[in-house]
Amino acid sequence: MRTRVTRVESRRSIDAEFTALPLTALADAGLDRARALGVAHADVRVERIRTGDLGLHDARLETSHDDDQRGVAVRVVHDGTWGFAGGVDLTVDAVSRLVEEAVAIAKASHPVASERVELAPEASYGEQTWVSAYEIDPFDVPVEERIELLEAWSRQLLASPTVRHTDATLKQVREAKFYADTNGTTTTQQRVRLQCQLTGIWVDEESGRFESMRTIAPPVGRGWEWLTGAHHDWAGELAELPELLAEKAAAPSVEAGDYDLVIDPSNLWLTIHESIGHATELDRALGYEANYAGTSFATPDKLGSLEYGSHVMHVTGDRQAEHGLATVGWDDEGVAGQTWDLVKDGILVGYQLDRRIAAATGAARSNGCAFADSPLHVPIQRMANVSLQPAAGGASTDELISGVDNGIFIIGDKSWSIDMQRYNFQFTGQRFFRIRNGRLDGMLRDVAYQSSTTDFWGAMDAVGGPQTYVLGGAFNCGKGQPGQVAPVSHGCPSARFRGIRILNTVQEGHK
Repeated sequence: MRTRVTRVESRRSIDAEFTALPLTALADAGLDRARALGVAHADVRVERIRTGDLGLHDARLETSHDDDQRGVAVRVVHDGTWGFAGGVDLTVDAVSRLVEEAVAIAKASHPVASERVELAPEASYGEQTWVSAYEIDPFDVPVEERIELLEAWSRQLLASPTVRHTDATLKQVREAKFYADTNGTTTTQQRVRLQCQLTGIWVDEESGRFESMRTIAPPVGRGWEWLTGAHHDWAGELAELPELLAEKAAAPSVEAGDYDLVIDPSNLWLTIHESIGHATELDRALGYEANYAGTSFATPDKLGSLEYGSHVMHVTGDRQAEHGLATVGWDDEGVAGQTWDLVKDGILVGYQLDRRIAAATGAARSNGCAFADSPLHVPIQRMANVSLQPAAGGASTDELISGVDNGIFIIGDKSWSIDMQRYNFQFTGQRFFRIRNGRLDGMLRDVAYQSSTTDFWGAMDAVGGPQTYVLGGAFNCGKGQPGQVAPVSHGCPSARFRGIRILNTVQEGHK
């Protein structure tokens, strides 16, 4: 496990309206009251989460939503039992009452608690500040300007005779968080993230058949510069989308069978998320998490021996990737962001864990995977940025394709399905290209690949070099009861897989 000392820096400062709140006074009141009530641990978390959503259909605004959530959360461990309370009253007296409520909940829960709560040790970091790596806060951009950009891009797509309808969405979040605990750590942090997607839809008037194609630009831990700067070629992607959509509409339906696959990062990130990211959450592997998306086949008795994939497979968990959606300075238990191995040389070697799970399993410390999506929710173990590492000096995507005689090149994510053990799965995509004798030979449609986790990753015979690496991800990874969502990134290079089962989605009765 590696902990970097340096922190991601930004030219942006933390939301002044948030820092004007009596953060220190709130924390001091809560922690002092908790100590007086005899807790073994207490933490106070104050948050302001600003969320904006825009949705356009055919270049016309349909959805505009701006939410500003503020609140305070108190968590305690009293006599080996959790207690938690949250509220929106940001006063010293209110925080003291929340502590009393949390302790009362812990006392009431103690007789029925199945095990004693212990937390793995963590260093005290004193007072710290961290801001994610972005340039322009999207909330500093007038909403009219955001809408105008989506309208212009939508009209550009609609100008093509191929595109009958368009959908455009923009999601943006600014998350400011203050945390203090009885361990002596006090952190003030701010993260910004943004996601923009445009979809073109082709319709055959006579038959009613339709095809859609979406942009593949990933969600990012960046600001407005993601849409207007040189970080992504939006102009190029939007210019080629109608032509690709027309080719897809005219493409033949795939013949089911076994094919070699070359998978672009814009598709592979989701397979990583479902078959590795969730499977290596230790609370899930231990059975603590079962109702929401199941447990995991990768149980602790297999640590160090399970052949998760081929020898070229190296997967890391991290909370430090620049522009990563799950990147933080410290998690919601005051644990510093780290990077560690999950799968090395194809073997399962690690898990994602928080302080409770770390202590319960004898780990030296947590690797910083506690997160709550709201000041009204308790922190739970959540996914880090889980990424497949590229090969140093590895091949380009074209070179990977050149090594395939009979295969398919897959770009972009779409639908997916995986069982409750994170083992048997099926994934589709946005764009599929036939590979014959090392060259692309037109598009296909109705493609889905099906496998089991260890068979699929065991069939990976080559990963691309750093030049093919892209950080993909999602805003809305779900877990917990009551349900919470968390943003998470998954980086990967292009990769090649041998002999993967391909289904025709129309013949299978779904699309």
